[in-house]
Amino acid sequence: MDWTTVLVAAMAMAGTIIGSWMGVRESNKMVNFRLDNLEKKVEKHNNVVERTAVLERDMKTAFHLINEMKEEGE
Repeated sequence: MDWTTVLVAAMAMAGTIIGSWMGVRESNKMVNFRLDNLEKKVEKHNNVVERTAVLERDMKTAFHLINEMKEEGE
């Protein structure tokens, strides 16, 4: 067994390890980017839901006040 064969095998193994590591790293960057964007969208959606709940509560109050005014007018 020649030392050049061992050197070539070691270089190939190092290349494989480095290439795999870089691929996983880039993949993780993309996943994190997508998760951040999804979190922003969910936050916007939650704000809309909260505002809708407040509007529904205010509308109930307004309807109660209208009904009270109608009853007083009768």
